[in-house]
Amino acid sequence: MAARNTARKRAFQILFEADQRGVSVQTVLADWIRHSRSGDDRQPPVSEYTMELVEGYAEYADRIDDLISTYAVGWSLDRMPVVDRNIVRLGAYELVWVDGTPDAVVIDEAVQLAKEFSTDESPSFINGLLARFKDLKPSLRRD
Repeated sequence: MAARNTARKRAFQILFEADQRGVSVQTVLADWIRHSRSGDDRQPPVSEYTMELVEGYAEYADRIDDLISTYAVGWSLDRMPVVDRNIVRLGAYELVWVDGTPDAVVIDEAVQLAKEFSTDESPSFINGLLARFKDLKPSLRRD
């Protein structure tokens, strides 16, 4: 499952970059694919699962942001650290709309990303918010 772990990390990096640049995740994904195919060793390859995660997130981005805004008690989306916001976005997509991955794995992977890329408080915040989404999952899938 190391390949999925890497795919999630790359998907998070794409979401983060898009957020920072103020462009769509599809634009950043296309840039990453183009650079990885150009032979530039500095650009890691983009796996099928990374593409699936990024494109899936893009399909539900507005709904995911609504969910985060609704359930992130005490945090508006704009006030949330950029790293945390994008880890939660990715985790929420995979948790709610991807059936092939166990919920506990999605939450654990998101927490690991927070431990690697964010603050000391972020893992517990992300764990709590994604656990709430897991509990509400059947009602969250509506379009």
